[in-house]
Parts: sequence; structure tokens; C-alpha cells
Amino acid sequence: MKKFTFKGGIHPKDKKELARGKPLTYQYPVTNSVTIPVTMGGAVNSILVNPGDEVLKGQIIANSTSPLSCPVHASISGTVKKITSHSVAGMGEALCIVIEENKDKPELKDKNVFMQPLDPFKCTREESIERIHQAGITGMGGASFPTYVKLNYPQTAEIEHLIINAAECEPYLTIDETILSERLDTILDGIRIVQHLVKAPATLALESNKKFLLEHIQSKINEIEGECEYKISVQILKTKYPQGAEKNLVTALTGREVPSGGLPYQAGCIICNVGTTLAISEAFRLGKPLIERPLTISGGACLTPMNIIVPIGTLVGDLIPEIVQLKKGVCKILNGGPMMGTSMPSADFPVQKGTSGVLFLTEEETFVGKTMPCISCGRCIEVCPMQLEPILMNRAVSFGDLELAKKHGLLDCIECGSCSYNCPSDVPLVQMFKLGKKKLRDSIKRK
Repeated sequence: MKKFTFKGGIHPKDKKELARGKPLTYQYPVTNSVTIPVTMGGAVNSILVNPGDEVLKGQIIANSTSPLSCPVHASISGTVKKITSHSVAGMGEALCIVIEENKDKPELKDKNVFMQPLDPFKCTREESIERIHQAGITGMGGASFPTYVKLNYPQTAEIEHLIINAAECEPYLTIDETILSERLDTILDGIRIVQHLVKAPATLALESNKKFLLEHIQSKINEIEGECEYKISVQILKTKYPQGAEKNLVTALTGREVPSGGLPYQAGCIICNVGTTLAISEAFRLGKPLIERPLTISGGACLTPMNIIVPIGTLVGDLIPEIVQLKKGVCKILNGGPMMGTSMPSADFPVQKGTSGVLFLTEEETFVGKTMPCISCGRCIEVCPMQLEPILMNRAVSFGDLELAKKHGLLDCIECGSCSYNCPSDVPLVQMFKLGKKKLRDSIKRK
């Protein structure tokens, strides 16, 4: 089978052997409480509950009337203990709703207020989009963009490809391959639901380091072939980072390019992560909103690498040490993978909708060299998957010339870190580009 890819990219050690093959298990915070961020993708939400309120699993506790809103639901049944600012990955601190099980009412633990099941093939397109909206489903690959917005593209667009992203190119992470192995029937059902909405064949994209799943996936596809409106196929991609980035997937699989500043639908493509399709199936078949998150726990400082499902809002620290055991000398804690993940000061942060993994790394795994002056070698250009010139962007941002940085493609940078990884002078290029983008946003706000 031909291996598809894109120009550029890097080849870090994948380290997936640590958690690979570990079965998916459901874990519950030992404190019997969750700390749920009010906003996890989409517009800023308003809080709909107060301290002391009794809530049930699946109840909407925060929402917005914005067209880009994404509701947030209670992930456990219990009492709202407090609404407070808490450390949250990617946002410093954010407003969170703390829910604790009510020990005086144990009968409430298993109660929920899920939506009624909805037949995705008999309802209207508008009803399907609204179901995905009300379920609070966001992209599960890390970006947390509201899925209903992605699927509610202009009807003038001609969608020819539905790409199911199972590349999982970040080192250490194995949650996508695990749910493909254990929850494939549900994932395929979710794929068929999305196909019905976009009216296009689907390609499930796997990196070659997951080729061992191919026979299992193809066998299941063959079983349901007669029930499918549109074809589902599997394509193997070269194992390379950042193979799973949306624009790179479009180029690798179709030869097309997403316009600068544009979205995949403008190239005739819709992309969904495998975890997203699983959540979509559950939203229709069970009426279940996105209240649980599958993720990988791994890293060289972790004694118990695993693939788990937890209620959204579970504090990572509430899994330690009863469930997750660590070695002495944890040097860094990451929310996400080592390339694009967020470094956290402690494990006291909640699992969110976009949390694909949590890594506990040793000093050897987090070596950072001393930054030296740029030597204009061009190695950053060689590996940039967006075909940009990081060296010129870095100079422009360093000199405060943001308009020049934009001309060199600053806003097209996906912050994958390939340039920083390949830089012999250890110049913190991604940090510089993030700073440049922030300054641009601030300048727009001032206007």
C-alpha cells in the first residue's frame, strides 16, 4: 500500500511503546469531584448553576448564545461546591465549576439527564447539526473547535473528501490507536453519521506505525459495506511529524492545498478526529453529551503508562498515586504531546475536552540546549510543513515588524515546533511566533 505524506516535517522518536497495547480502562477521581472549565472550545460561556445546586450527569451547566458557542455539561452527578478560578492547561487560570458527589444521596450517582436517542439517518440535517451542538462536541485532536460549526459549512461548498484523522503523530500518545482497536464499531458508526451529513466518501488516515491495525479495521469495514451510503477506505501515511495536522492531511491525501487563512472545506475536505466520531455516535445513539475524555498517561517518569477514560474535569492530581504511579524526579508535566503540549507547574489541572494525553517526563526527555545566535543555516525552512521561512519570520518578530512577519506567513504557522526541533542553535522559534501572533491580536483589539 502506498504511503502518503507531505513535504517537510521531522522524525522524533515516537516513544509509543510505553503505552501501546495498554487496554482502555475507566477511571474515577479518588476525591469523587471534578473541576470543569466553563469554556472548552468556542465562545466564552456563561455559568448556569450556583453553589449548592444539585446537578445530574449530562446537565448543561454553562453555555452561550453566540453562534460559536459550545455548551459544557456536568460530567458527574452531585452538588456544585463552588465556582472558582483554577489552573487550566493553555489558559493559565480559568473559571471552573467544582462538582462533588453527594454522599448523602448515593442513588444520584448513576442518574443522568442525557438527551433522547436520535436516528441520524431519519432526522433532518438541521436536527443533526443541533444534536452535535447540544452534545457539546468539539474536535478531540487537541484544537477543541466546535464540531457543529465545522459541519455547518456553507452549502455552496462541494465536499468531496471526509478525512478521519487517526494519524496521532505526537510522540508517546496512543489513545487514538487504542479506541480504534477497542471501540471500532462505534467509530465506524460515527463515520457513517458524518458521511450522511457531508455526502462524501471517507478515508481513515493511519500512520505506518499503526499498520498493525489495518487488518482489523478493514475486516470491520467489509462487514458493514452493504449498509454504507458512501465508501469507507483506509490509507497509510508515512510516520512523520506533524502528519496529523489538518492542512498536511489534505495535501498528503488529495494533493490539494488549503488556501492561506482558509479552512479545509475550501479544498473540498472535512476532517474529523477518530475520537470525535466516537462522541458523535454516542450523542445520537445514547443521547450522551461529551462528558468523558479518553487519553494516554505516559512518559519516562511514569511507572504506569495507560490509556484511560475519565470524567471531564478530573484533576490529574486526583489520579495520583492510587491510579497513576510516578518515579522520583519528574522534571516536566505536559498536557498533550511533547511537540505541541502545554507545560504545567503541577498535576493540579483538569482534563478537558481537548486533552489527548498527560505526560510525566524525566530530565533526559526534556533536554533544552542553550540558545545560540541564528547561523542562517536554513534547516528550519527544510522541515516547515507549511512551506514557510521561519528564519525570516523570527527576524521580523524580533525587530517588531509584525506586518513583515505576516507577509512571511506568521498567521499560517501551525506552531507544530518542527523548526525549533531542527534548529542547531536551539532558537525558541515557536515561542517567538506565538508572541508575534499575540501582539497582532492585541493591536487589533486596540483598534
